[in-house]
Amino acid sequence: MYPQTLGVYSKKGDKEVGSGGTTSSYQQETFWFARRISDEKYEVRPLSSNHVPTGMKTLLGKGEFIAQFTPEARYYETRTLPVLKSLQKKIELGEQFFKKGLLSKAEKEFLKATMIDEESAPANLGLGSVYAEQGEFKKVKKVIGILLNSDMAFQEEQRQEFNVFGITLRKQGLHEDAIRFYSKALEYNDSDEHLNFNLARAYYEHGDHLECLQNIETALKINPNFVEAKKFLDFLRKTS
Repeated sequence: MYPQTLGVYSKKGDKEVGSGGTTSSYQQETFWFARRISDEKYEVRPLSSNHVPTGMKTLLGKGEFIAQFTPEARYYETRTLPVLKSLQKKIELGEQFFKKGLLSKAEKEFLKATMIDEESAPANLGLGSVYAEQGEFKKVKKVIGILLNSDMAFQEEQRQEFNVFGITLRKQGLHEDAIRFYSKALEYNDSDEHLNFNLARAYYEHGDHLECLQNIETALKINPNFVEAKKFLDFLRKTS
């Protein structure tokens, strides 16, 4: 079942320093977090100073990956894995507190998570939902800026979290932000009828009924049996 976590791998390469006649080179070793995406595709991301994956992901073919990267099982087991477990625990606690309406406690856990990994998609999605519920709209804008520049926020693994965040934005009256957020998500997955449905609701509440109708129709093209979308379309036709 993909994606499959492979762990930490090292990569060695020559790096030049100096200039002109004083140029010299040395071998640099870097560490990367690797996942297998399919039978022939691999994904790597560099590790941060906290030993967690960060920054842009790079996709490689199987042959290229095997030729360039060496497994570092001990590094993964002693450095990266414990930190990832700690990160996940904080995120899960934050989500539990959020569901119970304990916003201050949820914020605290999500902030702890971002101290480990400031780019963490689930931690930032959680923080955004907390700030939206608290009416801290300047903080919401800051989080949205982080998320819109993050590939990881819109991956399939984060589907539940980004749907919660988008719905929270809409319910708090942040319709333009919800529209931006759902539109960005559709760039990564244009076959998710729920994204089109939620985007349609955001457009409706923003007063743009034409865009609302177009997105409802798109949702029903993807899934003709989408009951909620059918009901919403009937409502739009009756009220137009």
